[in-house]
Amino acid sequence: MKKYKAKKRKKFNPIPCSGKAQVWVETVIYTLIAFVMLGAVLAFVKPKIEEIQDKAIIEQTLGVIKDINTLILSVIQGGPGNKRIIEMEIKKGQLEIDGKNDRIVFKIESRYAYSEPGEDVPLGSVTAHTKKRGKFNIISLTSNYSGEYNITYKGGDNIKTITKSSTPYKLSISNNGRVGNYTLINIEVE
Repeated sequence: MKKYKAKKRKKFNPIPCSGKAQVWVETVIYTLIAFVMLGAVLAFVKPKIEEIQDKAIIEQTLGVIKDINTLILSVIQGGPGNKRIIEMEIKKGQLEIDGKNDRIVFKIESRYAYSEPGEDVPLGSVTAHTKKRGKFNIISLTSNYSGEYNITYKGGDNIKTITKSSTPYKLSISNNGRVGNYTLINIEVE
């Protein structure tokens, strides 16, 4: 009878690699873990950064609307024919010159809630209003001139919407005299 010798079996290694290759595999895995952690942090931090940026834009625009109010008072005091120009930059949102309702409105969609949703908050000559829409808020800053002045755009009761732009807009504000009981304030975008 023949005797069979048992063969020595090799250990099974599904990914045969040298020590150097193993270091590279571990490096790739650790890098992927770092990217996943970085992505998780950015998913939380990015909306907060956007809120802070939107708050700054709203505060800046509030200042511009108050400057427009000051210019309107200045052209009224200067008499008919008086004209002033203001430069303004819109980074986000839109500015609406509403000649039909004699008002100027800035609107922006943001995660930031500037005021209590659904309530009007007076801020001097400007009224802030926040409307909740899903996870975003529509914030409106309104300067209403009805009952005091007749606001027009290019000489008529038109509505002009100014949207974001990389270059500043120039608004021309002029006193076109009195019509009835109201001073006619004409606004144009140059």
